[in-house]
Amino acid sequence: MLHTLTGTAELTQEIRKSRFRARAAPIDDPAAALAELIDLGDPAATHNCWAYRVNQQYRFSDDGEPGGSAGKPILQATDSQGFDRVVVVVTRWYGGTKLGVGGLARAYGGCAAECLRLATAVPIVDHCGLRVRCDFAIVPILRARLADFAAEIVDETFSATGATLEIRVPRDRLEAFEDLVRDLSRGRAVIELG
Repeated sequence: MLHTLTGTAELTQEIRKSRFRARAAPIDDPAAALAELIDLGDPAATHNCWAYRVNQQYRFSDDGEPGGSAGKPILQATDSQGFDRVVVVVTRWYGGTKLGVGGLARAYGGCAAECLRLATAVPIVDHCGLRVRCDFAIVPILRARLADFAAEIVDETFSATGATLEIRVPRDRLEAFEDLVRDLSRGRAVIELG
């Protein structure tokens, strides 16, 4: 199961006189990742190396460090810990000691991995939308049972003939939730995906 972050996480380490600061944040799409780079980095630092992943889309940058020594290890740290929909920026303030390509890869990747390890993560759940048209009588019962399915009402409208509920349900619980609605309404509720 993949995870994302609940909020921004940060970790600072000193490695052979250079200071490394990893900052990670949850994102919804690549555009949000690129916008977040401004807030997570430090323009006064020597390097702001980064990586993001959103489903199968990813991108990384070494920001002037030798090719493959920073961005790719940050992305690998993200992937190896099962994170998705996150951006990680590791900022380096050069301390006068050269680390070499291998040392840089360990420093950038290690700092990113430790930041993510200490961050508060939540599982990513695939949801789908459902529209339920039903009699008023089953609405209170449906509301009471939503928690059993980790579902939530997004919108509701009422008319003279009944209620229309827009419900968000985890995809893996959709079929069981539809069965509940059919049982409660004795097959009279109209259920539409969307």
